[in-house]
Amino acid sequence: MGDEHDIIRRAAALERGVSDREIQRLCGRGHWHRVHRGSYLPAESFAQLDEYGRHRRRAVAVAGGMRSDAALSHVSAAVLHGLALWNTPLDDVHLTRNRAGGAKRTPGRNLHASPFAPDEVTDVDGARVLTVARTVADLARTLPFEQAVVTGDHALRTCGISVADVTDALARNVRHPGHAKGVRAAQFMDGRSESVGESRSRVLFVRDGLPMPLTQATIHDARGRWLARVDFLLPDHGVIGEFDGRVKYRGDDVAPEETVWREKQREDRLRDAGWTVVRWVWDELATPAVVAERVREAIVRAARGPRPTGTFRP
Repeated sequence: MGDEHDIIRRAAALERGVSDREIQRLCGRGHWHRVHRGSYLPAESFAQLDEYGRHRRRAVAVAGGMRSDAALSHVSAAVLHGLALWNTPLDDVHLTRNRAGGAKRTPGRNLHASPFAPDEVTDVDGARVLTVARTVADLARTLPFEQAVVTGDHALRTCGISVADVTDALARNVRHPGHAKGVRAAQFMDGRSESVGESRSRVLFVRDGLPMPLTQATIHDARGRWLARVDFLLPDHGVIGEFDGRVKYRGDDVAPEETVWREKQREDRLRDAGWTVVRWVWDELATPAVVAERVREAIVRAARGPRPTGTFRP
C-alpha cells in the first residue's frame, strides 16, 4: 500500500465530519502529527517512522498541493524511489518546476527551477516524481562526490539504469553549473558495489591515490576450484580488500557461528593461494588515511612473497 493511504488529509477529514477545531484539538493533544499544511498522521504512526519514512510522508503530502508544472526531485525523489542516501540532509522537501528560473527556498521546502521533459517524470504513490536517472543526475550535480556516488551505485544496482542513462540525463542540461561535477561522479558510479560502505571504499581508493581495484572479482585456485568472490581485487599487487568482513557464500543463510568458521576457512584458502587479504570496517571509513595505509602495507607485504596462483575473473 502506498504512503498516500496513511496520510490524513484535511479535506477528507472535513468530509467525515471532523471540524477544523477538532483537528486542532487532536494535534494539540498529541493524537495527530502535522506533516504538512492540511496533512496529518496519527502520532503513534509518525513516531514509528525513521528519518526516511518521515521525509517520504512529508514529500507525498507536499506533492498533493504542488503546481502542475512541478515534480518531487533531488533527495525527495531519491527517498520515494527507495535509493540509498549517506550523510545527506533530509530536512527539506525538494521539488523542481519545469522552467528556467524562479527557484525559491522556504523553511522545509526547496523549490528548484530546471526544465524537464515528459519522459523524465513518473508516478510514485500518486505523486509526480522525477525519474531515477534524472534524480541521480540531479544529485550528481549538487551533492558532494562521495554522497552522489553512494546513491548512484545503489540506483545502478537496483533500478535497472546504467551510467549511460545518467550521463544522458546530464547532457540535457549542459549549462547547469554542476554539469562537469555531475559527469565526473556519474562516470565513477558502479552498480557492482553492494553497499554504502563498498561505494565509500571505492571513493577512498581514488581520493587516497591507491591503485584502482576490480570490484566483485571471483577467485579460483590453481586447480580451477572456486575460492571466493571478493569486494576489491588488486591483481597486479596480489592484494584482496574486504569491507566490513562481510562474507560472500553461495547457498542458503547460515548460523553466525558457522559464518565465522566459513569466513576463516575462506580467508585461509585465499592466503594459501598466495593472496594478501586486508580488511576494514565501517567506522574506519571516517579515517580514510588509516585504511589507505593498511592497503599500502598489504601491497608491500605481498611484494615480498610469491605471486598468487590460480585465476581471477572480474
